[in-house]
Amino acid sequence: MSNKKLDSLIQQTENYLECWKQFNNFINLARAKKFGPEDENQFLEIKSVLVQELELILSSIEVGSPAKEEIHALIGNAPSLRYLSEMSEGALRNVENQWHKIYIGWHSILGQLKVRQHSEVTKSPFASIFGKKDE
Repeated sequence: MSNKKLDSLIQQTENYLECWKQFNNFINLARAKKFGPEDENQFLEIKSVLVQELELILSSIEVGSPAKEEIHALIGNAPSLRYLSEMSEGALRNVENQWHKIYIGWHSILGQLKVRQHSEVTKSPFASIFGKKDE
């Protein structure tokens, strides 16, 4: 993968993680039962972005964990803020646990991409010819 593509993928993944933070903020809004129609619309929008960006990222790299199905399941189990607000505390904690597992998984992927980026940057022109990194 070229440096330019890698840089772009890292930026895209960082933006994707910001969307996951927003998803968690919406879970907290639902728990507090402090949301309105505009919040519901924004929640639907962030879910759309999460699903679409997932496909874009997966078209560039293979991701073992979190699994696509796991992400779809979480998003599918949160159809609206109203729905989340009516969940029991235990069920809502389960949603948060699923969110946290996915969120940490994406941070791991981002870290791996940054390691790859760093190794590309630290290669000398001579080492690039022979496929070795500078030590």
